[in-house]
Amino acid sequence: MILYGALSRDQTAVPPFHIFARNLTIRGVSLPAYASDDAQLGALKRFVTEGLADGPLSPVIARTFPFEEIVEAHRFMEAGNQVGKIVVTV
Repeated sequence: MILYGALSRDQTAVPPFHIFARNLTIRGVSLPAYASDDAQLGALKRFVTEGLADGPLSPVIARTFPFEEIVEAHRFMEAGNQVGKIVVTV
């Protein structure tokens, strides 16, 4: 399970029985803690770059908007119903 981003200060519900059944460990990671170390930041950049190039990381795009429709893109984002990224082309 990957919880990515913190868009709200509300509590996040995590299904405990899925965690217990798999004997999982939950660990928090803060980007600033890694970004302050050049070696760790380099490793993170390589992980993302290689993952995107090789395919294991493939972002889901919910919708693409031309820049002229930036207001509509913002409304779409505020609605919070999308699954994936919102892309605005310039």
